[in-house]
Amino acid sequence: MDFTQISKILHQNIAIAVGCTEPVAVALAVTKAKETLNLPVEKVELWLSRNIIKNAMGVGIPGTDMIGLPIAVALGIVCGDSRQELQVLANARLHVEEAKQWLEEHKIEINLKNTNEKLYIEAVCFDKTETKYAKAIISKQHTNFVLIEKNGEKLVEKNISSVQNEGENEGQQGLLLQELNARLVYDYATTASIEDLQWILDTAKVNEAMVDEGLHGNYGLHSGLLLSKDSGLNLRKKIIAHTCAASDARMGGATLPIYSNFGSGNQGITCTIPVYEFGLELNCSEEKIIRALILSNLMSIYIKSRIGRLSALCGIVNASIGVTSAIVYLENGSFEQICFAIRNMINTITGMICDGAKPSCALKISTGLNAAFDSELLAMHNVVVDETDGIASKYIEKAIENIGKIGRYGMDETDELILDIMTHNQ
Repeated sequence: MDFTQISKILHQNIAIAVGCTEPVAVALAVTKAKETLNLPVEKVELWLSRNIIKNAMGVGIPGTDMIGLPIAVALGIVCGDSRQELQVLANARLHVEEAKQWLEEHKIEINLKNTNEKLYIEAVCFDKTETKYAKAIISKQHTNFVLIEKNGEKLVEKNISSVQNEGENEGQQGLLLQELNARLVYDYATTASIEDLQWILDTAKVNEAMVDEGLHGNYGLHSGLLLSKDSGLNLRKKIIAHTCAASDARMGGATLPIYSNFGSGNQGITCTIPVYEFGLELNCSEEKIIRALILSNLMSIYIKSRIGRLSALCGIVNASIGVTSAIVYLENGSFEQICFAIRNMINTITGMICDGAKPSCALKISTGLNAAFDSELLAMHNVVVDETDGIASKYIEKAIENIGKIGRYGMDETDELILDIMTHNQ
């Protein structure tokens, strides 16, 4: 596997987005169906996988001061532009009243799709007579249309079953992800031409703007703001507070864009802000910070590809493993010490559940990052969990394989139970 292929994986899995990815992807599917129908929409029918429903129920929709799918759907109808992909709701704040009016006068049906696909969105838009319709289906990735249909005529169709499942990506990219390993991730981050990596610095600077928004806006639990005012504030707490503030704003419906990681805004925030700020505080060179950001993001992508794009295992698990790898590197640790830190993390936060995108995601970020700093500290003293401890392994790839099995296969029933609890809490 060459560095050009690894670069392609990074560029394909780090994308700019406005709003939480799952409701935005639903809005994108609705928008595409609306555009395909090309008639006034009377009714929208949704068929969604449980993970999409779970991640869209309680999260703020940008610029609306509202949560959940109905307003996202309405915005897709009144102002969505599918060419914007994950920025489809970028102008939502200008159309909120129009979307609310549409909601009062039209119908939305939300249904659970009986599918093994973790990421599945089917949107059907009907005209006023409800005899003409257009359908758009997204699967595997948040912008991957596998079907576009109008009045029975299939305009776009891909065979979902032929898509690579293990990589949770289409075709060649799925195969490439399976060739990744921890050593390749490290070698690319630390030895690839710096000119080819400099773009990653923009992701941190864009995501840093969300920190300021979270510290000064009225979002979520105000966890970042409150943590930043802790009388015992030190460097670690300051960095964690800033990262939580960005998540507060992101989950609370801020309209600023952020760079996501493997389809998740919170993963993107977590992979960038702590690494960038820690590097600055250590007075590291710009090149060192760039390479650390690549290491954090790529390690998270690699581990998440083993767990699955959507899972009952919280994405902060893989993102904070990316962070611990990067801060070991910033502290001039070796590859072996990075592996120690990863193994420490796997034995610490594996099992953190995903119960949907929501304001309290910031608290999970705090937990994950505290574990990341703890694991790094131990690793820098060459302390690592014993290979006989729980799911640990002496070998880094085996340890990562273990966490992947738990996230991808071991927590399926947990996923069903989480959604059942959430839907009955409403």
